[in-house]
Amino acid sequence: MEKNNTTPFSSFNSLTLFTGLCIGISSPVIAQAAENTNKKQDDTLVIEAQVPSLYSPGQSADPKFTRPLVDTTRTITVIPKQVLNDQGVNNLTDALKNVPGVGAFYAGENGSSSTGDAIYMRGVDTSNSIYVDGIRDIGSVSRDTFNTEQVEVIKGPSGTDYGRSAPTGSINMISKQPRMDTGIDASASVGSAWFRRSTLDYNQAFGENSAFRLNLMGEKTHDASRDSVQNERYGVAPSLAFGLGTSNRLFLNYLHVTQHNTPDGGVPTIGLPGYSAPNAATSALNASGKVNSHNFYGTDSDYDDSTTDTVTMRFEHDFSDSTTIRNTTRWSQIKQDYLLTAVMGGATNITQPNANVGSWQWSRLANLKDVSNRILTNQTNITSKFQTGSVGHDVSAGVEFTREQQTNYGVNALTPPSVNIYHPNSNISIGGLDRNGANANGTTDTVGIYAFDTLQVTQSFELNGGIRLDNYHTSYDSATACGATGRGAVACPVGAPKNTPVTTVDTNTSGNLVNWKLGALYHLTENGNVYVNYAISQQPPGGNTFALAASGTGNSANRTDFKPQKAKTSEIGTKWEVMDKRLLLAAALFRTDIENDVEANDDGTYSQYGTKRVQGYELTATGNINSAWQIMAGYTQQHASVRQGAIVSSDGSSSLAYTPKHAFTLWNQYQINDDWSVGGGARYVGGLSRGTDGAVGTPTSTEGYWVADAKAGYRISRNVDLQLNVYNIFNKDYVASINKSGYRYHPGEERTFLLTANVHF
Repeated sequence: MEKNNTTPFSSFNSLTLFTGLCIGISSPVIAQAAENTNKKQDDTLVIEAQVPSLYSPGQSADPKFTRPLVDTTRTITVIPKQVLNDQGVNNLTDALKNVPGVGAFYAGENGSSSTGDAIYMRGVDTSNSIYVDGIRDIGSVSRDTFNTEQVEVIKGPSGTDYGRSAPTGSINMISKQPRMDTGIDASASVGSAWFRRSTLDYNQAFGENSAFRLNLMGEKTHDASRDSVQNERYGVAPSLAFGLGTSNRLFLNYLHVTQHNTPDGGVPTIGLPGYSAPNAATSALNASGKVNSHNFYGTDSDYDDSTTDTVTMRFEHDFSDSTTIRNTTRWSQIKQDYLLTAVMGGATNITQPNANVGSWQWSRLANLKDVSNRILTNQTNITSKFQTGSVGHDVSAGVEFTREQQTNYGVNALTPPSVNIYHPNSNISIGGLDRNGANANGTTDTVGIYAFDTLQVTQSFELNGGIRLDNYHTSYDSATACGATGRGAVACPVGAPKNTPVTTVDTNTSGNLVNWKLGALYHLTENGNVYVNYAISQQPPGGNTFALAASGTGNSANRTDFKPQKAKTSEIGTKWEVMDKRLLLAAALFRTDIENDVEANDDGTYSQYGTKRVQGYELTATGNINSAWQIMAGYTQQHASVRQGAIVSSDGSSSLAYTPKHAFTLWNQYQINDDWSVGGGARYVGGLSRGTDGAVGTPTSTEGYWVADAKAGYRISRNVDLQLNVYNIFNKDYVASINKSGYRYHPGEERTFLLTANVHF
């Protein structure tokens, strides 16, 4: 499979064609919108009401959370579409920069590199706990937000809400849906490093209660901070809705996204604070200085292609004003294949032809992946409000049937040549992916049932609780190409040629997971409350049931006879609606204890005696300070540590890696007058400890950093406005993520700008 090399001119033409298509579609829509506007110039009934804050939606879009956010006994951060638009955000990882302590801090292990939305939250990898409309979204890809209404971040165990998930939280992306109006929102953006992006959001009502919505996206850019790193993506998301405003509603959605990116293996950490040469023979590296953070250590063959296809059908029926049932069926498939070349670490990987450090070479490793992830699910949810005597009930219950499948295709290994440490030459070709017939197949079938209830005991006091039971069955088989060398090599059967696929694993496993939560809330006033919450969340050892089944019952950290990992979270907090209930203030103390963590024994076997703890507090403010001033801010202090078991942080402390102790985020926007608006913000990420392994001389941690962004907006007319976003305005040089061994890191993006023209009808 060869890399598709397109010239900037050809890609520019493709984006121009896409933009032209958007304009072509929008022309009749604009005309019709103008006609509708003229028709509405008749007598109008004016009703004065408080406009809701665009920065504080007030309610989760997931029906499992039936209470307003102010009365939900959990730490939930909702990033609405308006914030994404004001910041010029177009992907999930950047959107999550609005949530303190959450981010892509981990760059991969040894020679392997993380790709896509590799998110850490409260000391734990949360990449497998990303959902779209409450349904698991599997795949290590970067998720665009062109079809996203809002992003909801739930901190603390989410097993009761979604089943098998990370012990410290989950992320739920809410998709845009048709609505009963006709209008168009389009944008065209240009920016640093030849950034070009165009989007179209067109909604058309037809009939008395039906609507069609179409979202389109095209983007092409170079990475301003990294030579040779490019990204290209296109997306289309049509949707239909029938029965809007009636008791029976049907929604049909389709999403297609294709990406052609250059993956980034990072930059050597030579010269960073805390770095020292791995041995005496390479001691010259101690004084040789940092490498240029723009350097690209991959090859011309490197690529990362992915295709996402998702089909969703949801039916809703209102039995009454207080009872609604929803049934959702979704099929989704994410195909991804990539070739990612990254430098290796350690003294044995450095070639020294002479004493001149400028001539030294570093070995490289080619990371190869050819994978297909599929999910098929049917979920039924019912929500109802009713009274039993003097006690009010707010119930959400449901059942889910899900099949997840993953196929990893075996490919022949590639050996890239070494690369100069300070002056890398990436203009080489090492070939492409070539399947060798081997593969690994995993299937997990899950049946889940859950029920939640909020009891209004008195006007001021509420109790809430819920329980979920998941039964899962996983089957796994794999075949390995024989005749290779090194770890995991399989000998060829007598008479079989090299690379013959040989079945090495054929196993299955089953299990049950029980998760529950319990909370209480007391309204101190009409505007404020205090609450407590306690929750239990479980997941199989290793967190991934495919890996669980692959390991079997042998000597493995993911043995099938191990108990599920269990997380217990306690939270006490308070939430207040102020400024005419348009500004939500929240404060919470939390503690999560993770039990049954698998640890390696001195004799090489494994046992479940490890425990971890993450505790701290979080403060947030979202909404409007006044009619012209909007804000979204948060601060967290978190102590994440190993209570019992092996040290996982390279600095020798008990701290969990990739977890900033302090994190702060702020974004606010002010409307100066009818035409001008300004915005700006800053975020702080404290220093990170990296993971521990046999690395020598590399930094054990990264330094904390501040980054500031700004925005100016100008309205040309009621239908057209411009906005200029400037990111990292002080051009701060910082480490955004570091790999486990500390030999490589990803630099933060330098100062860039984005100019966007928005059209609204």
